[in-house]
Amino acid sequence: MERRQWSELSKRRLRRFERRQEPLLPRRFFLRRLARWAAAAGILVIGSLAIGIAGYHFLEHLPWIDSLLNASMILGGMGPVDTLHTRAGKLFASFYALYSGLAIIGVAGLLIAPIAHRFLHKFHLPEE
Repeated sequence: MERRQWSELSKRRLRRFERRQEPLLPRRFFLRRLARWAAAAGILVIGSLAIGIAGYHFLEHLPWIDSLLNASMILGGMGPVDTLHTRAGKLFASFYALYSGLAIIGVAGLLIAPIAHRFLHKFHLPEE
């Protein structure tokens, strides 16, 4: 396929995965797709971290740096650092921990999806 045709098709293909009948996306466009999905995963992590920082700061009255530490540790699956004293802080921490577990699974899915699709698509291409 000509380079011009690929560039026209690439705009549509970066938004969705190619179907079984379509050829494998060139590496350059695949890397762009991978970067977009990684950016979406990064936005999800940063947004989740911001929610955690704000919750610890405003509900538990922790300094910003300690709020960052606690939110990072919960989001990373390690557990809280500081002892929580208020009911609101404890409730927030419990729901944030549950949310964080699901968010990390979602981030992993966002990062793995384009790679797994390319592998499976390459595996199922008709032999030439």
